[in-house]
Amino acid sequence: MKSILKKITKNQKEIGYQAAIAIAMFTFFSYDQDGQEQIGLMSLITIDKFAFFGNYLLAATLINYILLPKLYYKRREVLFFLFTIFLIVLVILIDEFVLEKIFYPDTRGAYFPGIPFTLIETLPTIIILVAFKMGWDFNSKQREIERLNNLSRESELQYLKYQINPHFLFNNLNNLYSFAISNSPKTPSFILELSSVLRYMLYDCTEDYVPLKKEINHLKNYIALNEIQIETRGTVEFSEDISSAEFTVSPLILVVFIENAFKHSKKSLIKDIAIKIYFSTNPDGLLTFSCSNNYLPNFNSSGPSGIGLENVKKRLELMYPNQFELNISDGNNIYLVELSMQLNQTSLC
Repeated sequence: MKSILKKITKNQKEIGYQAAIAIAMFTFFSYDQDGQEQIGLMSLITIDKFAFFGNYLLAATLINYILLPKLYYKRREVLFFLFTIFLIVLVILIDEFVLEKIFYPDTRGAYFPGIPFTLIETLPTIIILVAFKMGWDFNSKQREIERLNNLSRESELQYLKYQINPHFLFNNLNNLYSFAISNSPKTPSFILELSSVLRYMLYDCTEDYVPLKKEINHLKNYIALNEIQIETRGTVEFSEDISSAEFTVSPLILVVFIENAFKHSKKSLIKDIAIKIYFSTNPDGLLTFSCSNNYLPNFNSSGPSGIGLENVKKRLELMYPNQFELNISDGNNIYLVELSMQLNQTSLC
């Protein structure tokens, strides 16, 4: 029902648009063709002008609502042009041998002025009416393409976001299993921190953007969760310099890099883990983020891999087109991620 009402509204708008164009065109068309001075609008509107303009309007309507959608928009251009030429010839024949014989039998109807003159007299009105219709169709098509692109973008973002949760959950369930079978006293703390992180993922990340303050708290909880796992194997340095929390950020982007830093430092079996995380914002909302981790020289999988990195790159391209810069370097047994992106300001707290 809603789609039917929307279609009716759209058709009403187009009818109004075409009617306005037709009235404007008829007003210009109605000026005396012989250059005689006319006073007042009503003196311009005569039966003969209604008849001639109606002939052109009918031809334009046939082109607009039959030939364009049935032939031209379906890439059958040859048939379109053949039928259009036939229609123009028919309009000229009606003009010269019917209407002019009726309204001007002793003047214009007494002779045929020739093809060039009749084309100059006939084509401009039809061409303008058809051009306005094509302009309307073009704008409608652009709006439809934009709507479909937005739907596709939203669907892709949701898909990418849903990828993160199973990816994160899979890794941490393995860690929880390890704590459980070893009867580690840190198991309760690990479960509490994991529940805080999952709560944020499940309930606070339903929108494309979340308040920066919430995302920062999530990162702190996530770091605390992983610090439990590395125990005494190293240190984690976390620092922030937020000039204002009145910004929003796409959720679960930065956490991917932090996850990889912990994962690959632990995987390399290095005894002195050193992870440094820093992010800041300036008053204009430019976020600067860096995350580095060390690893053993012989460790081949030092950098992020799997769906995580590809996921975050794709989300950055979708959420921050031409508004971010991502640099990843790997040297001296240090893996470094540097990201800057322009945040949106909001009144949310």
